[in-house]
Amino acid sequence: MADKIIFGTDGWRAIIADDFTFSNVRACTQSIANYLNRADLPAKSILIGYDTRFASEDFAACAAEVMAGNGIKVYLCSTASPTPVLSYGITALKTTGGIIITASHNPAKWSGMKFKTSDGTSAPQETTDQMEKEIPEILAAGAVRVSPISQAVKSGAVEYVDLAPVYAGHIGKLVDLEAIKKARLKVAVDYMFGASAGSFSSFLGGGAIELIEINNHRNPAFPGMAQPEPIAKNLAALRKAVVESKASVGIATDGDGDRLGVIDENGEFLTTLQVYALLALYFLDALKKRGAIVKTLTSTSMLDRLGELYSVPVLETPVGFKYIAPLMISENALIGGEESGGYGFRGHVPERDGTLAGIYFLDFMVKTKKSPSELLKFLYDKVGPHHYIRSDVSFTPGERDKIINKVSSEHPLSIDGKKVEKTDTRDGFKFILSGGSWLLIRFSGTEPLLRIYSEAGSPGDAENLVAAGKKIAGV
Repeated sequence: MADKIIFGTDGWRAIIADDFTFSNVRACTQSIANYLNRADLPAKSILIGYDTRFASEDFAACAAEVMAGNGIKVYLCSTASPTPVLSYGITALKTTGGIIITASHNPAKWSGMKFKTSDGTSAPQETTDQMEKEIPEILAAGAVRVSPISQAVKSGAVEYVDLAPVYAGHIGKLVDLEAIKKARLKVAVDYMFGASAGSFSSFLGGGAIELIEINNHRNPAFPGMAQPEPIAKNLAALRKAVVESKASVGIATDGDGDRLGVIDENGEFLTTLQVYALLALYFLDALKKRGAIVKTLTSTSMLDRLGELYSVPVLETPVGFKYIAPLMISENALIGGEESGGYGFRGHVPERDGTLAGIYFLDFMVKTKKSPSELLKFLYDKVGPHHYIRSDVSFTPGERDKIINKVSSEHPLSIDGKKVEKTDTRDGFKFILSGGSWLLIRFSGTEPLLRIYSEAGSPGDAENLVAAGKKIAGV
């Protein structure tokens, strides 16, 4: 229903055939077309892509029909496309913006839509606020203009494009792929049935490196996993592949290819906070580069320590790349990232890219001749041990206000014996504790989940903080 079309931290997501319907997709697309047509530009065009979920290509064609019906030139991806490939394609084709049909890491019954601006980044809050306000009016009035896809293709209003070659050429300029291909590494890759399937073999195949690829075909049911999110509970198959094949490392990308997960050579999952700190260390230490680090308040304090050690600024934002990207642009930041496993890099579009992050991680291994566990020790030797836990709690709509009121009324002076030194309420409730530990309680911006995060010096302390967080929230 129209009143449920809300753009969260990264686009609109809804359950297929419930709220995610062709009618609602047309209304959302019409609101984007209205936004573009209000802009004072001599020519307008849009790039439209889609992931491997159920009927994604049909929803993308539906969006293309609306754009064509509004006189906006459409470049429509000819095959499933990772979100970062579409984001780069916007800048390469110089389109006015982009749409991708994807629910990213959500479970199989979900789909979604992301709107990207001309620089390949997520639309700002004021833009999506206007869209949310306008969509019910469009639905009520039936004010959608459509040009049937067959007619639009015939007239040239819709043109099919393959983004793979231009994206591959760009990635080849950012990292020495030949050096990685020559390395005698065995790499297991889990594509989680998503849009990035085959990407690592296309970049790194044909050399000494051995690639073991799993879940590299389309299956909208995402069997064997709760959802195509590269976190520990969903990577049992990758962990098994690493251990049984004695692989050097395991790499995973999520449903739309903008997130990275890493399994070390022993089959142990590296947390997203460890991976972010390692990627920052790669740029600062192995590549000797300098520049600001942008992180969200869910990210690791290891980045703050690296900023001190390498004399670079560390900037913190609320959760969401729509907050990270503007700072990456204005500060020419070296790297930006968040706890979800999404990382963006200077020289690329200021958006998350799971494939590029994975390639950089492999390059770190090659340049240092270290395994993932050795890289983690290298990091901890510099910043000290940090252990992180995130617990996701489902709730009913009626419980949301109750949880907010409960947390708002709590003003703890200490949590698990650690003094509360500061409270940050920019995005949820974050308690910064003595000794560098922290606890955060916030609602997901993309799913009906309460997330409780902690980082501490030991696994036990991190678990105790999460337990305390649940008590504070009354869940």
